[in-house]
Amino acid sequence: QVQLVESGGGLVQAGDSLRLFCAASGRTFSTYNMGWFRQSPGKEREFVATISPSGGYTYYADSVKGRFTISRDNAKNTVYLQMNSLKPEDTAVYYCATSRVVRGTTERFYENWGQGTQVTVSS
Repeated sequence: QVQLVESGGGLVQAGDSLRLFCAASGRTFSTYNMGWFRQSPGKEREFVATISPSGGYTYYADSVKGRFTISRDNAKNTVYLQMNSLKPEDTAVYYCATSRVVRGTTERFYENWGQGTQVTVSS
């Protein structure tokens, strides 16, 4: 089973940028669609972005379109989330996960999950 480890979270001010990393183990990383989700205290986990195995297709939640960019480097077994123009409402624990389907936007389409990295945006 693939193991995922997120990193890159931190405390920033509104308007700042942050880049998240998701490092995957194993030799099958390039066969997975990858996604980013986030969860705030007292709220349901919500979809953020997803990317196809080759990186040719991406899809974003309306709340982050134009601000966030998902990308991947299969040679490094890593997926990234570039977060620009951050807002306080972006504060959450961010998780990466694997999927066998394209454009998966709900948790039920994802199989393997990391432990998350905290992102806090102050006003």
